[in-house]
Amino acid sequence: MVALLVLLLVIAGVVWLLVARPWASSATSEADDPQGQDAAPVLPVVSTSPEPDGSASPGATTSGTPAATTGASSGPNAGASGGPNAGASSGPNAGASSGPDAGASGGPTQAKTPGPAASAAACSPNEVTVTAVTDKTSYASGQDPKLSIELVNDGSQPCTLNVGTSAQVFTITSGDDTWWRSTDCQSEPSDMVVVLDAGQKVSSAQPITWDRTRSTVATCQAKNRPKAGGGGASYHLSVSIGGIDSIDDAIFQLY
Repeated sequence: MVALLVLLLVIAGVVWLLVARPWASSATSEADDPQGQDAAPVLPVVSTSPEPDGSASPGATTSGTPAATTGASSGPNAGASGGPNAGASSGPNAGASSGPDAGASGGPTQAKTPGPAASAAACSPNEVTVTAVTDKTSYASGQDPKLSIELVNDGSQPCTLNVGTSAQVFTITSGDDTWWRSTDCQSEPSDMVVVLDAGQKVSSAQPITWDRTRSTVATCQAKNRPKAGGGGASYHLSVSIGGIDSIDDAIFQLY
């Protein structure tokens, strides 16, 4: 009788294990837990002086971002021009930030986070491809363009590059007219020299929003800066990072 009870208990335990599968929930929890997984490498976010309405622009993103050393602000880089109905054209520079005078940011595909600068040689324009990115190619009235930057080390060896906020420049032009530059009202720029592995891609962690206003160093606190024209007018976004210009402009239209 005792042997029969023991046999029944063993059978019941086996059936429970097959039905409940406790090991499955444990595996799911581990898969859902982001800790321990490699964080996607991102570029620091450029911040600017308070916007005309007095609100502050977002600060630097820290998730997956390599440690940076503080440095001086970099000067503006002019973007390529495109007329009110311009076609494609090449030009440098792309980035992202929020507010009328935002800077750049970056967030990449799943890859190893850029490491601190070591003994690798400095990146050259022949090794690194920089791309200006907008979230759309056409914006209806009331929609503001979101700008970001992508870069990839196309070389066969690791190289070092300053990807800090002091080394990022976003420029929007229309024809020969420069409408907006991220460095006009940039605040607290800093250096961040990192090592990019061969084939590594890095892009904006979050985009910068251009509010369609004209930027100058003298109008950072102005509440009524001139608004860019719509009606299908064409604008070009160019970017640069670490002194390397974007290969082409990102072209978009405003309505």
